[in-house]
Amino acid sequence: MDPAAKEALLEQFRSYLDGIERLPEPLAPAETGSDLFSVFVELATLRNEVRTESRLVKDALEQFRAVFTTLESSQATLEQQLRQRDAEARESQRRLLRPLLLELLDLRDRLAAGVEQPAPPSRWLDRWRRGASSEAETWREGIAITLRRLDRILADRRVVPIAVTRQKFDPRLARVVGTTRDPTRAAGVVVQELRAGFHWEDELLRAAEVIVNTTDAKTEGNGE
Repeated sequence: MDPAAKEALLEQFRSYLDGIERLPEPLAPAETGSDLFSVFVELATLRNEVRTESRLVKDALEQFRAVFTTLESSQATLEQQLRQRDAEARESQRRLLRPLLLELLDLRDRLAAGVEQPAPPSRWLDRWRRGASSEAETWREGIAITLRRLDRILADRRVVPIAVTRQKFDPRLARVVGTTRDPTRAAGVVVQELRAGFHWEDELLRAAEVIVNTTDAKTEGNGE
């Protein structure tokens, strides 16, 4: 072979070798696979942790929801029990107070009758006594003061009289104890109240006893 040609071939071979040395070293297949596997393992671990945390949060929320439901139910039950006890206590108090109020109304009837009763005629000996009429008026005024004080006590307990005179008779508020016949008045109208009726708050404490006008002669004076 021509020495010049041989030298040219050797030079090309040396250039080829130099080019190979300058190439970057390839990544090792084992290391690349190892890095990808580690990433997948970390992602799988993170996903499991997220699932676990989500499940724990969900369980906690369910427990809190159950606790809140129990608390709301307990509060509603407690409020209902308190309302029931208040109602029972109120009813018991009313049962105890009702007879006392009725006795006070009887006392009021007697005081009112004493105020409305005319003074008895004075005897001839009383005419010689100075101030006999003034003593009677003082006695009457004393009863009237007591009556007004009793009315205030009843009003403080929300016991109020029922207005029935000159009103249409209402069997829910009054009882007929007598009738009269007055052509100038409409039938069924209360002409006179013999005993006052009273309301206690929102209920009837005592019905009034009244005389009602009628146009039927058969029922006059029979008390029906």
